[in-house]
Amino acid sequence: MGEARKPLISGNWKMNHNHFEAIQMVQKLSYLLSVNDYDAVDVSVHPPFTDLRSVQTVLQADEVPILLGAQHCHWEAGGAFTGEVAPSMLAKLNVSLVIVGHSERRELSGETDEAVNRKVRAVIANDMTPIMCCGETLGEREAGTTDSKVSGQVREGLAGLSAGQVGSLVIAYEPIWAIGTGLMATPEDAQAVCATIRQVVRSDWGGEAADAVRIQYGGSVKPVSAPDLMRQPDIDGALVGGASLDPDEFARIIAYRLVG
Repeated sequence: MGEARKPLISGNWKMNHNHFEAIQMVQKLSYLLSVNDYDAVDVSVHPPFTDLRSVQTVLQADEVPILLGAQHCHWEAGGAFTGEVAPSMLAKLNVSLVIVGHSERRELSGETDEAVNRKVRAVIANDMTPIMCCGETLGEREAGTTDSKVSGQVREGLAGLSAGQVGSLVIAYEPIWAIGTGLMATPEDAQAVCATIRQVVRSDWGGEAADAVRIQYGGSVKPVSAPDLMRQPDIDGALVGGASLDPDEFARIIAYRLVG
């Protein structure tokens, strides 16, 4: 991993934790992390929308250096979009990172690459950083089309962005077959796909963007698997689901560098 790419460990709480539980979670996590952890790794938490203000208040009041993230947003600035949240609303809550195109939303909510691209642009336009997700289904993996599927998602999701914009965002490789199943790619398989993603960026946006962009792996990441994943040269962090709901487990993943 290049020295310029500080690892980013992100906890995606999905549809879990009410705002009372979220406050307890972030407080417990902050007690478990040290200055050395924050120096070595960027940490973000992505609670449900109903928890954002509560978590923001805790992070700000206690001066906790954990980044606040959101799980999703719309691409429009406002209007008749019942149930949606505008990027500007998140920015007002000091949200730093927004997950875009999560595999669950692609599969369950029908999000297209075009919609993902619109959201990526909207997040950047509101001075936040997108974590753009990509990944293949089990059928695509078995058919040997992982590289073409992921490469297409990256190119279409980032279409029209400048090299500087691409270099400053985060791409998360999330194989759909590993989300919430307990299965995960081997470190070698994850590295191979992340290397493909970096090569796509290098080919389309240049070497500087490829060297700067951070690429996470997501999919049933656990404390025991984090060190081997993070040793891979093209894996710059983890997008953690279930394990991020337990402050002890999540803290152990964040401290992956102390293991082995």
